[in-house]
Amino acid sequence: MQTTPNHIIVSLVFLFISYLTSTTSLSGQNDKFVVVLDAGHGGGDAGNIGNGYREKHIALKVALEVGKALESKSDIEVIYTRKEDVFVELYKRADIANKADADLFVSIHCNSVANPKPYGTETWVLGERNTDKNFEVAKRENEVIFLEDNYQENYSGFDPSSPESTIAIGIEQEVYVEQSIILARRIEDNFKAKAKRKSRGLKQESLLVIRNTYMPSVLVELGFLTNSEEGRFLNSKKGQSIMANAIKDAIIEYKKELEQNVGNKIVGVSNDSPEDSPSTYEDVTFKVQIAASSKDLAPEPYNFKGLSEISKEKVGRLFKYYYGSTSDYEKIRKMQEESQNKGYGSSFIVAFKNGEQISVSEVVKTSPNK
Repeated sequence: MQTTPNHIIVSLVFLFISYLTSTTSLSGQNDKFVVVLDAGHGGGDAGNIGNGYREKHIALKVALEVGKALESKSDIEVIYTRKEDVFVELYKRADIANKADADLFVSIHCNSVANPKPYGTETWVLGERNTDKNFEVAKRENEVIFLEDNYQENYSGFDPSSPESTIAIGIEQEVYVEQSIILARRIEDNFKAKAKRKSRGLKQESLLVIRNTYMPSVLVELGFLTNSEEGRFLNSKKGQSIMANAIKDAIIEYKKELEQNVGNKIVGVSNDSPEDSPSTYEDVTFKVQIAASSKDLAPEPYNFKGLSEISKEKVGRLFKYYYGSTSDYEKIRKMQEESQNKGYGSSFIVAFKNGEQISVSEVVKTSPNK
């Protein structure tokens, strides 16, 4: 395959994002919190077979156990990309999540390297950091597309062996990078503290399975099958149950944290407050964060689905984009609802005091100014 020049790929992807931003309704419209669980590989694609263990079987068993635990929660809906040993094309996995208007996409895998010594968990989110080591992980996970019919048509000339291609696909989901990182950290923290596994940390790379998912998404590497001890653990029912429980708890913790930062579900605040109730907090500025991206966009309505009052702030390599600016908590709640109706289903309220971001839940526990 020929590699498309980097600047052309990035330009095309950016144009696609601009179109998507103005036309696509995102997650947040379902009454339930929708989680899509993706068991990696399947069918004729066994994944890695380190020490004779099959990644596809382990990933499926863990995904099903995570799902069973989540399904016991009345406010959570679970959707699976596969529930048996079948092959599902990568682009179809993303389509399943998008059509479900999901709140989270979690893809479960097992790691492998030629050296039998490395072990430990990793959780990946999309990013542009193509170090040689990270690129090899992306290349290995992405090469499964060669098993698919019409892969050239479905992936628009994407080449797993091309660093330029992997850089480009990372751009599409940057709007959700912060939420993805929060979930990834929760998962890795649980692997370390609850499952008592070695955590190799949060990683960023351009992984094709989550390139077109328009919601926070992570790819979980449960451990290395090529490490004999870790492979035995992951192939055991006990090991799979421990890992599934850690992932399940992380998803529930993430959901609770998200709800605490969403205006109409904020801890300690009644949704039935009368209209004339005081809701202004002196010296506090509320905003609705609607996006975060490495792209420096003009804060104009045409870039944000017609929303005005857009401001931006650069934090590290990212630009954070906000809608509205007010000390009136009730007003910002209405603006958050407006942003969600425009398609920013994952938008959330943030608070600032003296130029520093502070906890919204702590602010609203105090009395508003009369």
